[in-house]
Amino acid sequence: MSYVCTEVLVRAGTEADLGPLTDLYNHYVRETAITFDTVAFTPEQRLPWLRSHPKDGPYRLLVAQDVPSARILGYATSSPFRPKPAYSTSVEMSVYCAPQAGRRGIGTALYQALFEALAGEDVHRAYAGVTRPNEASDRLHARFGFRHLGTYEEVGRKFGTYWDVAWYEKRLDESGRSGEPG
Repeated sequence: MSYVCTEVLVRAGTEADLGPLTDLYNHYVRETAITFDTVAFTPEQRLPWLRSHPKDGPYRLLVAQDVPSARILGYATSSPFRPKPAYSTSVEMSVYCAPQAGRRGIGTALYQALFEALAGEDVHRAYAGVTRPNEASDRLHARFGFRHLGTYEEVGRKFGTYWDVAWYEKRLDESGRSGEPG
């Protein structure tokens, strides 16, 4: 599945995207507390992560690509929520946008496409953990109908500071559809 939105193509991620995806993620590793990873990755280290998100099924990787330049502007994933079998109908959602791509609707386009891709999959709930503060991510999840379940206070330490993580949940209907953002 792919579609173009204001000169941005949202499509399934491929191994050819590994370098730019690793660079994008490493920005957040080095510069922010948005991820609790503390050491940057090489593309080879990220390859198993990429391969764990096939083009079909409940665990997806979608990328947003600038059409004129072919530059990766962001990505979104649905991943296993927990490894035990009873959690198999729950996914954890993530979205990362390139720093220069903020406030362009990239996160919205990625989540819209990801929820469309999950339609018909055996997915009952979607979850997202958001390091606080992160107003843009809070707004994105609210726009897609996630509800705040609670916050783990000071659950992670990065850059010498303890950070809170807010947890969000979205109920999906029997077909995996989430509906349009509100």
